[in-house]
Amino acid sequence: MNRQNQNPSISRRGFLAAGSAAVIGAQAIASGSGAAGRGKSSANEPWPAVEGPFTLEPLPYAQDALAPSISANTMSFHYDKHHKGYVDRLNKMVEGKKLAEMKLEALIVETAKDPGMSGVFNPAAQAWNHTFYWKSMKPKGGGEPSGKLADKIKADLGGFEGFKKAFTDAANGQFGSGWAWLGLRDGKLEVTKTGNADTPIAHGGKPLLVIDVWEHAYYLDYQNKRAEYVAAFLEHLVNWEFAAANLG
Repeated sequence: MNRQNQNPSISRRGFLAAGSAAVIGAQAIASGSGAAGRGKSSANEPWPAVEGPFTLEPLPYAQDALAPSISANTMSFHYDKHHKGYVDRLNKMVEGKKLAEMKLEALIVETAKDPGMSGVFNPAAQAWNHTFYWKSMKPKGGGEPSGKLADKIKADLGGFEGFKKAFTDAANGQFGSGWAWLGLRDGKLEVTKTGNADTPIAHGGKPLLVIDVWEHAYYLDYQNKRAEYVAAFLEHLVNWEFAAANLG
C-alpha cells in the first residue's frame, strides 16, 4: 500500500490531550488518564464513555464554534458518528491483543507495514487523523501565518500564495476520500495528499496541519462544492498557531 506522510504522542488511553500550546515540535503531550474519555456537545451533555484502551478526546471547541464555515450539524455527524465510530471499531479490533498495549502512533506504524492488518490500521489512522484535523482548525482562524512558520513557507514553498495554491490543488485534487497536509520532511516543508485513512506518520513524516476531504467533512454544508469548503478552511478556520507549534 502506498501510504505517505507531527507525530503527536498519544497514550493508549487518550488522543492528543494537550492543546497546541503544549505541542513541542511535532510531539503533542499525551493524556495519561486511565478513565474513559468523554466529549461534550455544545449543550454540555456528556458523551458516553468508550470502553477500551483508546478513547475519544473531547473537541477543542463547541460543536457550533466553527459556524458558518462548518455547521454544528456537520460537526455532530462528523465527530459523534464518524470519529467516535473509528475509535469504537479500533477498540473492537484490538480487544484481547497485544496491539491494545501500544501507543496509537506505534500501532499505526506497525500495522502500516502489513496490508493484512488494514482492519486495524484504518480505524487507528482515522482516529489519529481526525484528532489532528480538529486541532488544525479554530474559531476565527484562517489568514496568513507569521513568524518562523511564515519565513519557512517563503523559503520552501515560495511564500504564502505558493503554499495556498499547492494546498488547494492537493485538497481539491485528491480523488475520492482522503486528506491534504502541510508537513515537514528532511527539514523542508511540503504539501502532500493521502487517500482514505493514510497518514504521514505511517511513513516518517511530520505533519503541521491537515484538512479532511472525505465527503462527510463538508457535504451537508457544501454538497459537491469541495473547493468552497477548502477555501473556507484557509480563509476562516486554519489554526496557524497549532501549525507553528508543530514546526517547533
